[in-house]
Amino acid sequence: MDSKVLPRVTVVSAETLHRRFVHLQKMKIEHATMKGGRQTVEREVHDHGNGATILLYDPVRKTVVLVRQLRVPVFMNGHDGWLIETPAGLLDGDHPDVAICREAMEETGYRVEKADYLFDAYMSPGAVTERVSFFAAEIDTSKRAGEGGGLDEEGEDIEILELPLADAFAMIGRGEICDAKTIILLQWAVMKYGLAA
Repeated sequence: MDSKVLPRVTVVSAETLHRRFVHLQKMKIEHATMKGGRQTVEREVHDHGNGATILLYDPVRKTVVLVRQLRVPVFMNGHDGWLIETPAGLLDGDHPDVAICREAMEETGYRVEKADYLFDAYMSPGAVTERVSFFAAEIDTSKRAGEGGGLDEEGEDIEILELPLADAFAMIGRGEICDAKTIILLQWAVMKYGLAA
């Protein structure tokens, strides 16, 4: 089969199983197979909207600003639940570059004047529709515009961390940073800035 020709996909049925913060659907899909036949599959699809994330880097101090917060699904999977991450959030109807500047300010207190778009990625495409837009911005960590820590009305309780890029990158190998978007952005930062102290 020519790799440029994608198999035809048809939605046979879609049933809402739950709709509140997330929209959980049971989907029946029929599609052409790579071998030329047809196949019908059922999948549960979780949709809560698209998101954005950003790496905040201080080029003078060679540090990154990360956040730590409780993630209940991670706790339910045997972790202590407190993940170290890059600032991130849902778009809530905004363009990704607008949303990520808002999220950076809410979570860290740093005002981002210019967020550089890097790429989009699907973080869990087997079950979740979310597309995450990745950004980076250089900041001066001596000039914080707000308190950060998240929004009380959203139940956010966020610790702000400033770490040397080299230390943050080393935390991946020790399992101290295990959030996929953060790992990706730290790897990008190491390629861009290196690990020199």
